[in-house]
Amino acid sequence: MRHQNFLAPIAFALGLAAAGVASAQTLTMGVRGGPESMDPHFSALGSHAEAAKHIFDTLVWSGTDLQIEPGLATSWEAIDDDTWEFKLREGVKFHDGSDFDAEDVKFSIERIPVVTGPTTTAIYVRRVASVDIIDPYTVHINTDGQAATLPNDFIRLFIVSSEAAADYSTPETAAEGFNSGKATIGTGPYKYVSWEPKADLVLERNDDYWRGEGAWEKVIRKEIPNDSSRLAALKSGQVDVINYVSSVDYLALERDSSVDAIKGDSVYVMNLQLDQREETPLVRAKDGSKLDENPFRDLKVRQAIDLAIDRETMVEVVLEGLGKPANQMMPAGFFGSSEKIPTPEYNPAKAKEMLTEAGYPDGFEVDLYCTGDRLPGDAAICQGLGQMLTQVGIKTNVNAISKTVYFPAQARLEYSMFMNGWGTLTGEASYTVGSLAHSNNPEVKLGAFNRIEYKNDEVDALMQAGATMMNPDERRAAYEEAMEKVMADKAYISLVQLQTVWGAKAGTLDFETRFDEDTLAFFIKPAS
Repeated sequence: MRHQNFLAPIAFALGLAAAGVASAQTLTMGVRGGPESMDPHFSALGSHAEAAKHIFDTLVWSGTDLQIEPGLATSWEAIDDDTWEFKLREGVKFHDGSDFDAEDVKFSIERIPVVTGPTTTAIYVRRVASVDIIDPYTVHINTDGQAATLPNDFIRLFIVSSEAAADYSTPETAAEGFNSGKATIGTGPYKYVSWEPKADLVLERNDDYWRGEGAWEKVIRKEIPNDSSRLAALKSGQVDVINYVSSVDYLALERDSSVDAIKGDSVYVMNLQLDQREETPLVRAKDGSKLDENPFRDLKVRQAIDLAIDRETMVEVVLEGLGKPANQMMPAGFFGSSEKIPTPEYNPAKAKEMLTEAGYPDGFEVDLYCTGDRLPGDAAICQGLGQMLTQVGIKTNVNAISKTVYFPAQARLEYSMFMNGWGTLTGEASYTVGSLAHSNNPEVKLGAFNRIEYKNDEVDALMQAGATMMNPDERRAAYEEAMEKVMADKAYISLVQLQTVWGAKAGTLDFETRFDEDTLAFFIKPAS
């Protein structure tokens, strides 16, 4: 994975001020979003995985720059066309004192498709056909054909205890077992103490953690969705560090010597998605009457929408400079991103002309949906987008709603036009293009997040072929070509790559920003 266009992760030091910390051994974090449950296999949302990483380890670890590293697996290799061998870390204990071994890996892999929620985690094990236990610390993962990127997928393969979770691994029992703490037994740096949905997750240090002892005896993750409230909690000393400082607050904090605001590049790209079904529910003529057909199926309409979007203004004005214009669904330099994709043009006059050519001289009306509480600036970007589209004749009603409502409705295909962020967490295109832009095809286990029924046979063929190419240069070329075709079709319109800001009391803490935006207590230390 190449990162020549990314800022290097920024290490920052801040000093532990007693007034801002309830105890020198307690770290209190104010976070915009928390877990949807304590079952790590329930949701693929970043805020859910971030919480899970405090309690559970993954088989393969993703570093600050998203390069894969050993986790509970110490090494891996493809031993034939459809078998990967993973060697497991010996001597690791679960929080209840039991030993981690191959049974737990097999159990966790087989459990995921059974208990996953609407934002599916099955994408992380989609290539797995079966698991063979060779010995207590060796597993063979049998895949449905060559699976070159399997280790990348396993960065979100959270390992649960096969003993503790045995009775809590059905859709009916999983939530009760994990939310109560009965099954919330991991090998991670912190142990579960309590959790209140939409409020506090309380953790205590795992003194026997295999990476070493963490700096904090106790960690409290406070879910504070409102940006202003989260900043107020930091300034008043209720929390020690916050994530997702808003763009407006960031400018003010640059002049505030009591708080350090640290900026880092994010892996998340905001994408506008346009429903490709023949009948779509939330598009109509401006007088409220039904249109003869779904206008988003017309390439000229999609091109007009793309031309209507001023990405520079979106970054400089809407996000106060905290972002970069995006021309594709992954950051530049990631495996499968293409340098051939042109910079998008902003030309509202041409957009109006194209709408007229497509048969919509007076435009039409659409309801645009997005989250308002997930990623930095999501609601503001959505509002800006609505204004830009309205200016070219597409009257856009913006609905920025809670992620807990948005994602289940998106999974039910209730939207015609919607926007949300997607992070290429594995660092390569099979995760993004394979999940979003391959047609939704359970037989080949691709397209799980294609919620617009987009289908391009050439893209499907390239993604399926690329997944079997063990030669990285050949695989990269296939993925780049697929990305070029998807972006030319403009059913997915990439808007901006985000940048993220953390805040902490000046001089209190030491940690590095991460491209995946995770705020992980184990990697935060008091400043020396």
